[in-house]
This record gives sequence, structure tokens and C-alpha cells, in this order.
Amino acid sequence: MKVDREKSEFLDDMIEQWQTDGLISEETSTKLRKSYEAKSFDWLRLAQYAFWTALACGFIALGSLLIDNSILNYIKRIYDTPNIVIALVSGGLAAWLYLLGFRRKRKQAQLKFNNEAILFSAILLTANAIAYLGKALDHGSGNFSILILVSVFIYGILGYLFNSRLIWIFALISLGAWFGTETGYLSRWNYYFLGMNYPLRFVVFGAVLTAASFVMKVRPKLQHFFQVTYIAGMVYLFVALWALSVFGNFASLEEWYAIRQLNLFYWALISAAVCVASTLFGLKYHDDIAREFGITFLFINLYTRYFEYFWDSWHKALFFAVLAASFWLIGRKAEKIWNVEFLK
Repeated sequence: MKVDREKSEFLDDMIEQWQTDGLISEETSTKLRKSYEAKSFDWLRLAQYAFWTALACGFIALGSLLIDNSILNYIKRIYDTPNIVIALVSGGLAAWLYLLGFRRKRKQAQLKFNNEAILFSAILLTANAIAYLGKALDHGSGNFSILILVSVFIYGILGYLFNSRLIWIFALISLGAWFGTETGYLSRWNYYFLGMNYPLRFVVFGAVLTAASFVMKVRPKLQHFFQVTYIAGMVYLFVALWALSVFGNFASLEEWYAIRQLNLFYWALISAAVCVASTLFGLKYHDDIAREFGITFLFINLYTRYFEYFWDSWHKALFFAVLAASFWLIGRKAEKIWNVEFLK
């Protein structure tokens, strides 16, 4: 069996320790060492990082093209291509890449990252097609949220039909973008919608999406998407709760600057209470996702409060000394817990 070099060194240390403690004989130790070997180089991880980098660069390039009017005007002067033509070409290329990607997933399933890269390219071209379609049909109404809603349905249907979690993730991202733009449009781009600013709106959105994921869990046809939907809902919920604990339900930065951070303490308590409840729920029902989100964001909230309340009042030497000591204690405790779990 081939393992990473770090894992190989770890196994060597553990076998040596077991032999020193008399738990295994020298003969058993030799057999265990011969049962694995270190990889000379992790080519799979290199392939993964290379595809991620390529896709990130492609995404940045496409985004830069869409927002840079000078480049768009230059391209129009050279080719004079109507927006509707760009939308149709992008849509056609996306459809071809979807078919190619899913065909390769059936015939060449071992090329996982390559296949996912093809699907990701198709997703970006779909977004490009929808964006240029919106430009072609725009009459100055300013209601572009309908285009985002179209992308939600496109990604959702494709993800469901082809059983692709990657496409489903983009459907959930588009759903969040649609919710934000639609509530902004309905409120005529005022700061509040039904008395809620953006962080509070997304607390509600995240809670509804998380609840919807548990409905999907009991539906056989949707169980495949339960975990990614659950994680997406928790991300929306906990990030929004953290933002709410920092900014409160204020409409603008000017109002927020005018009050003391202690006035937002009740929002911090609500955020911390949800984190504790999520952690307890995860521990009771063996839900790793709920437990990890609860613990992680509880620490994030605690350190955020630490910065808010003591950054200006404490000397920086004392501030960072306490911060270093806290991280050292956390690391020491985490190491002990990890060692016990490993031995189990």
C-alpha cells in the first residue's frame, strides 16, 4: 500500500513506539513496515491543485472580461458581435461541455478532476450565456434578479438530472444571490426589507435552507444532495449570524459607527447561543457538520468579541500575549484530544 510521505513517517513513529512499549514484537514491527511504502510524489494532489488553479484563473479571466467595459468595447469594435449571439454561442458551448463531461464521467470515471474541470467550465459558460442574454433583453428596468433565478432553475435541473453535486452547489450559490438581489429590488434598494438588513435576511434564508435540507434527507430522490445543501445552509446561517453580531440590524455604516460595540452585545449572545445549540445538537445526534460549525463559529465569535472590546483599551503587548496564550492552550488541548481519539 502506498501512502503519503507524512503518513508514512507517522506510521513509522507509531510502530516504533508500540515496539518500545512492548505492544508488538520486532517481527510484527517488520511486517507492518513492509505493508506500506511512501509515495515518491503525490501526483494526484498536484493534478487537483493544477485543475483548481486553472479553473480559478479562468474564472478571474471571465469575470475581468465581463466587468471591464474598455475590453468589451474593444471586442465590439473588432467583431461587432451582438449580445444575443454571444449568449447563444456560450449556451451552445456549455451544452456541449455538459454532454462531454457526463459522458466522460461514465466512461473515464478515474479522471475525476479532469471531468469536474470540464463541468466547471460548462457552469461558467452557462453564467456567461445568462449574463449576455440579460444584456440583450435589458430595457432599463434594473430587475436583473430574474436572470439569477433562471440560473437557479438551470443549475438545479441539470444537477438533478445528472446527479451532480458540483452543479447543485452552483444552484445553491445562485439561489442565495437571487434572494439578496430580489429582496433588494423589492425594497427599491433601500437598506431594509421587512425591517431586516442583509445579515438578518440571510440568517432567515440560511435557517430555511438548512431546514429544507432535512426534508431532502427523507426524500430518496433528493438524498444525494442532502449533505451539500445542509452545508450550504449552515454556511449562509452562521456567516450571517457572525455579521449580525458585528453590525447588528443597522441600515448603514454611518449608523453603525455612531454606536458603541457593547450596544450590539445581545446580537452576539444570540449568535453564541445558536453556536452552542448547534454543538450540543451535533454531539447528541452524532452530527459532525452541526458540531463542527457550532464549535468553529463559537471560537470565531469569541475572538471577534475579544478584538472588539479590548483592541483599543489594552496595550498591544498584553493584547497579543493573551491571544498567543489562548491559541497555545487550544492547540495543547486539541492535541491531547486527537491523541486519545487516535488510540481509540
